[in-house]
Parts: sequence; C-alpha cells; structure tokens
Amino acid sequence: MLEVVIGLVGSLVIAGAAYMKRSLTLSGMVAAVILGTLMYAAGSLAWFGTLIAFFLSSTLLSKWKSRKKAALESGYAKSGRRDAGQVLANGGLGLVLCLGNAITPHPAWWAAFVGVMATVNADTWATEIGGLSRTLPRSIVSGRTVPAGTSGGITPLGFAASCAGGLFISAVAWALRAPAAPGYASTAAALALLGLAGGLAGSLADSWLGAVLQAMYRCQVCGREIEKNRHCGTVAVSIRGAAFMTNDAVNMISSLIGGAVSLAITLAIY
Repeated sequence: MLEVVIGLVGSLVIAGAAYMKRSLTLSGMVAAVILGTLMYAAGSLAWFGTLIAFFLSSTLLSKWKSRKKAALESGYAKSGRRDAGQVLANGGLGLVLCLGNAITPHPAWWAAFVGVMATVNADTWATEIGGLSRTLPRSIVSGRTVPAGTSGGITPLGFAASCAGGLFISAVAWALRAPAAPGYASTAAALALLGLAGGLAGSLADSWLGAVLQAMYRCQVCGREIEKNRHCGTVAVSIRGAAFMTNDAVNMISSLIGGAVSLAITLAIY
C-alpha cells in the first residue's frame, strides 16, 4: 500500500501542476494520475521516474517557443494540452510492460520498456525541436521537400533531436535502474544502444505511418493538408489513410515497434 500511496501522491502533484499550467486536459490529468500510480506501485521509482522524465521533458519542450510553432500545430490532430487518449497512447504500452514484469519478473520487460519510452520521447523531441528548423523537411517516403508541418516530413534538426531524445531516456533509465539491476541491459553502453536504436526506429516508424497510413484531411478554406477533420471553422475533406489510424494509434504502434527493436537487440546480445 505504501507504493500505491507514494505513486498516487506523486502523480497527483505532477499531473495537477500540469493541469494548472494547461499542459493536460482534465481527462489527461485523470489518465496521468492512474497511469503514474499503477506504474509506481508495480515498478517503483525506475519505471515511474522514466515515465515522468519523458512527460516533463516533452511538456517543457512543447512550451518552448510555442508562438513560433503555433501555425504548424494548428494542423496537428493533437497539440497543446494532452488529453487522456494522448496520455494512454504514449504511456499505456509502458504500463503493460511494467505490469508484465510485476507478474512475471524478467529483465526483457525493462529492455522493451526503455525502447517504448525512448520512442515516444524521441518522437516528441523531433516534433517540438524539428518544428523550429529553418530548412524544409523531406518526406520519409519520397525524399522530396514538403511544407513544414507535413506528416512524415523529416529535417536534419528533427533527426538529431530524435537521437537526443532516445539517449535522454537511456540516461534516465541508467541513473534510476543501474544500481538495482546489474548486468542484463543495465550498463550505460547497453542502455544507450537500446534508447538510441529503439527510439530512432520507433520515431521513424511514426513518421512513415503518418505519411502513409494515418488519416489525413484537406482544409476546404486554406487548402492545408492536416491531421484533423476540422480546420478554419469548417469540416475538412478526407484525402487518404484509414479512418481508424489516428494520431494516437500511430503513436501506439510506433512505440510498439521501438520496444520490439530494443527487445530484439537485447535478446541478440544477451
């Protein structure tokens, strides 16, 4: 019960502050509290702390130079305040892995978790920092230049930010987990590899899914290609992708890919 209380109090403080700062909607705050409480109760500080490191870094980056990124974000399906769907898309799979480790302990759960969290962090950093790039992005599918904010567009700055985001999670994971889990996937070098490879693979998968399969629309007023079905105060026209492949679905699938890559590397090495 002590772990539940600590997780609940910690989650309430962090999620409550985020709600007050308008980084979370009410549903997002509730989801974050539930997610954080269960994560700490089942996995203690290492799992909970890694999740919080992602949340805090991504929240701070979303506020950084937000006015410059406002025009690009107007076409995103999810931006600004995170709702419950976005919270669960970014942290839900991590919670499943944490619970799996609690039920049947094995270091492989932790390796996959690092890949999942590295993916969501790498993708967020790539979006938030890459959106400030002075060079036009190139499509991950065709390699041609595309307008800034286009789903599936990649810039050198965004790519570098993605790598940094994955390595950041590796550093946090090592700092919180290494003393308690010597050996298997706990050294700084091993975790750096997992965070970099898993985060980069998952982030690129997110870009590819966004460019090819995600539901996309065109605004009937300004003509922009956007991720949501309303823009400029009117209904947008569907132009490609599957209706069920929302931004949250893309995030969930890409994090699964990032976790699978980190797990595969770990099993190959160890």
